[in-house]
Amino acid sequence: MPSIISIAEAPPEHILKQDEVVQFAKDLFSESFKDINRLLKVFQNGQIEKRHFAKNLDWFKSDKTFAEKNDAFIDIGIKLGTEAIDKCLSSSTFLNETVPYEEIDAIFTITSSGLATPSLEARIMNILPFSEQTKRIPIWGLGCAGGASGLSRAYEYCLAYPKAKVLVLSVELCSLTFQRNDRSKSNLIGSSLFADGVACALIAGDDSDYRQYKKMKAVPNIIATQSTTMKDSLDVMGWDVRNDGLYVIFSKDIPTIIEGWLKPNVSKFLAEQEVDMSQIEHFIAHPGGKKVIEAYQKSLQFDEQMTHISLEVLRGFGNMSSATILYVLRRFMEMAGAGETGLATALGPGFSSELLLMKWE
Repeated sequence: MPSIISIAEAPPEHILKQDEVVQFAKDLFSESFKDINRLLKVFQNGQIEKRHFAKNLDWFKSDKTFAEKNDAFIDIGIKLGTEAIDKCLSSSTFLNETVPYEEIDAIFTITSSGLATPSLEARIMNILPFSEQTKRIPIWGLGCAGGASGLSRAYEYCLAYPKAKVLVLSVELCSLTFQRNDRSKSNLIGSSLFADGVACALIAGDDSDYRQYKKMKAVPNIIATQSTTMKDSLDVMGWDVRNDGLYVIFSKDIPTIIEGWLKPNVSKFLAEQEVDMSQIEHFIAHPGGKKVIEAYQKSLQFDEQMTHISLEVLRGFGNMSSATILYVLRRFMEMAGAGETGLATALGPGFSSELLLMKWE
């Protein structure tokens, strides 16, 4: 089965403590909400301590056009995407030796926070020496589910082409979509959660020469995947595209939806693979927020210990949309052992879920 060989992160340079963002939000939203101090508790209750942003806080204090925001997305996305790929292919943690760029068959580029045509990987291919025949598969609009979906599509690619080595590159600069003049509660809540992050994963087929490169004694093999989209749920999360950019759609009912909807999907998926829930040793969950993590626990009846790595990533990085699950998975790859089983999950617009069953071999 296709294996995940290496993962690397490239967080932006600007680090903001949650207290700094609280004061910024208070200054911005206080005229719109009489109960602003009560609403601002969402920043502390979310357990996020710091986040990384593409720009410093002063940049967000003045209006920016859609074009200015998107130009920043392209410029910074290229820089951080290049860094993430370079780190992934030369990781001293996961690899014995550097994987040559020319050996990469395809790049899956995942994003929902900016627009680029030619897409980001085409621009990066003018910087890094990939083969001109490298296939490009840009995927846009999957939101928080995108990182898990990218891994699933890379898995399917490597099943079809077992000699292949492919990259999943996730570039999310959510802060650049921020709308200063959107005084909705969705925007306030989004301001408390979302952050910027970039990550890259290397997936290899069974018949590739990945064994000469892999350093870890055990790596996760992807055994199976499942994609599910809920009917008539387009208003749960996503973007409202307007003249001045992307406005966040973020339903307050997401935790409740997860509690009632996720377990049947997981149970069906595991039953088809003849795996019992009790056999899952690692829960590789995209941490959409503290309430989302709690909803995972309630729905799947997992102990808090099963989500502590997801919560650790949330504390240190916030919700980086599609990139977040790659940050979580990297931490599991550093600690999991041979024979252990993991379940990865992420939820996104649609409303949708992506599930992956993994076994460390």
